[in-house]
Amino acid sequence: MKKTLFDKIWDAHVVSEVANGPTQLYIDRHFCHEVTSPQAFNGLRARELKVFRPEKTTMTADHNTPTINQDQPVKDPISRNQLDTFARNAAEFNMPLFYPLGHEKNGVVHIIGPENGFTQPGMTIVCGDSHTSTHGAFGTIAFGIGTSEVEMVLATQCILQNRPKTMRITFSGKLEKNVLAKDLALYMISKLTTGGATGYFVEYAGEAIRNLSMEERMTVCNLSIEMGARGGLIAPDETTFNYVKDREFAPKGEEWDKKMEFWKTLKTDDDAVFDSELVFDASEIEPMVTYGTNPGMGMGISGTIPTLDEIDEAGRISYMKSLDYMGFKPGEKMLDKPVDYVFLGSCTNGRIEDFRIFANYVKGKKKADNITAWLVPGSWQVEKQIREEGLYEILTEAGFQLRQPGCSACLAMNDDKVPAGKYAVSTSNRNFEGRQGPGARTILAGPLVAAAAAVLGMNKLQPTGNRIVDNTTYH
Repeated sequence: MKKTLFDKIWDAHVVSEVANGPTQLYIDRHFCHEVTSPQAFNGLRARELKVFRPEKTTMTADHNTPTINQDQPVKDPISRNQLDTFARNAAEFNMPLFYPLGHEKNGVVHIIGPENGFTQPGMTIVCGDSHTSTHGAFGTIAFGIGTSEVEMVLATQCILQNRPKTMRITFSGKLEKNVLAKDLALYMISKLTTGGATGYFVEYAGEAIRNLSMEERMTVCNLSIEMGARGGLIAPDETTFNYVKDREFAPKGEEWDKKMEFWKTLKTDDDAVFDSELVFDASEIEPMVTYGTNPGMGMGISGTIPTLDEIDEAGRISYMKSLDYMGFKPGEKMLDKPVDYVFLGSCTNGRIEDFRIFANYVKGKKKADNITAWLVPGSWQVEKQIREEGLYEILTEAGFQLRQPGCSACLAMNDDKVPAGKYAVSTSNRNFEGRQGPGARTILAGPLVAAAAAVLGMNKLQPTGNRIVDNTTYH
């Protein structure tokens, strides 16, 4: 029987199955952070259980952490309590892969996993965070879980899951210059809506996907959850293998050779059948922005906000409520809108390539005086690369400051909150009401649009086709 990539990985990890019920699935790698883990460890204590395979769990503090003065005591009492509890749990349960605030391997959970070689093709990966789908870029089954499931994985290294349906989304053709992976993902979500892939695990394929770097593939898979998918994955290839090779926790020597033999089999068989198939023309995509309060409300940056006639009648009330929150009207151009904040970072766009794109654009320019910019590397390794590659000098000369690693303004769980009523062009993954702070208004975009907005403001951008601001190619 012909199998999809998803089928191959899933079937290889089945421990047992319940008739007409869930599958007991073995988990290769568990990622853990300070927000969704305390109750799970308390559950183990209550039942007097140990962590079954502690070396299979990687722990890092990232969500409720400051991005300045990390060498000083954390002032916020909730954050401080979560971090202290996280450290106590790691010590009590003898967790060897614990990276607290300030550790050289600390950073956003979905960034430190790949960059240290924890994430490898063919794995099953879980974390108490919805954007665990990021790791699917390596050809893995990766998905977010709840706190009770975190406890289950800690105790048994297994999880109960219903098998999802499969979908393949193919991007034919090539992306135009200055169109990034974030634009591809926002375009896709705008077509499917936030519920269009509910119940599916999505495989991304096609020329445009194969041409993406690993960091770009992570961005696409990261956003799978925003169209309702359980996760997304991309078949591993030479780009994948070259990224993983020589990373600290990657296989070495003969083990590497054996893994490579296996990894090269991780692709969908010819004639394998998916439950759903979609095809998009990548050449039609332009730089994207969102105009509403969910990631599905996206549009090309040169277009106009849809009119009421273009919205299904059943969704018009919520559509108008969303525009009212944003202070926008149907038919308006997004290029006419003001910007107050720019955020570069998060597990979606906090990697070194994102900072290269941003720095390449702002080089020789100056940050607009009215813009507050938060540039937050996704890990200390990314921060180190920014300095080693000379990006730090470019950014500071252009008037920007570099903050310290963390989830930062992706979510209003730490000190980096956008004030009520202010507009933020954000490279993060969600633009829900209050996501970046009570009353904050979020416009999702890629790092290139964010850079241009930080220098010029949205109301001064002048794109020509797929080019932003002028005829220079920035990517």
